[in-house]
Amino acid sequence: MIAPLRIGRLLLAGFAAGLIMNVGEAALHGRILAASTTAAYAALNRTVSPNPTNLVVLIVLTFAQAILMLWVYAFVRPRFRTRYTAVVWVGLAAWFLSSTYAAVYLNSGLPGILPSELIWVPVAWQLFEYPLAALVGAATYGE
Repeated sequence: MIAPLRIGRLLLAGFAAGLIMNVGEAALHGRILAASTTAAYAALNRTVSPNPTNLVVLIVLTFAQAILMLWVYAFVRPRFRTRYTAVVWVGLAAWFLSSTYAAVYLNSGLPGILPSELIWVPVAWQLFEYPLAALVGAATYGE
């Protein structure tokens, strides 16, 4: 029998995973890729003007993505031998559907607009970020 979905735990787990993802994205884009992003904007004759609304949207969507990732985990967990196998597969699936698709789209659909570093470094970063966030979320969700 499949255990009922515990909404409160799911939201808490999604918040924990989303916190990992948002902190990771802040470190990646706010520190590691900041100079490259500024240079890319300069090459396009654009300036970087922070927009608080855009930042809020990104943060909220990242939390929503984390909650969705943990929701999928809660449903697929009984179909795997261990919860670690399930959570790693869910984290990798979320990474593939989000990061990899976006990078391929930017690289192939809009070629030459952004340097490869700004497209592919986040994909490599998130290959670790998503499964780590899923692991933290799954540990918070519990059995």
